[in-house]
Amino acid sequence: MISQLLAAAAPAVKASAAAAGVASKAALPAGPPIKGAVSATAPPLQVPVAPQIVPHTWLATHAGWLTHTIAGLSILFALLLIILLAVQTTKQEGLSGTIGGRVESAYGRPGGEELLKRWTGIVAVGFVITFVILSLTGI
Repeated sequence: MISQLLAAAAPAVKASAAAAGVASKAALPAGPPIKGAVSATAPPLQVPVAPQIVPHTWLATHAGWLTHTIAGLSILFALLLIILLAVQTTKQEGLSGTIGGRVESAYGRPGGEELLKRWTGIVAVGFVITFVILSLTGI
């Protein structure tokens, strides 16, 4: 049933489209070309330019060397912190710490473990300070 309706309507649609096409071509005035329309003489495509990175803080603008130095220090502190934490022993050493005992210095000078713990704390504070300063510089 639908195919019969479409077949009956097809000649009428073709006739009205042909009449509208002739009338619309005759009714169009000759004027300036439509903006954005594709013409036969389109200009060649241009390669887009990459955006420039503009520093937003005073320190990043006027002391770029300082911000890069702080970035290098922060990476150095991060690597040192990883190494120092990997070298340290745990608080629960198992039976080896209880049977063998631990040798502490009698003169008040810190032993190897205490010295390692102190340096780990110093490096951790340096790590935090450099990354806070680095985040405030805007890079």
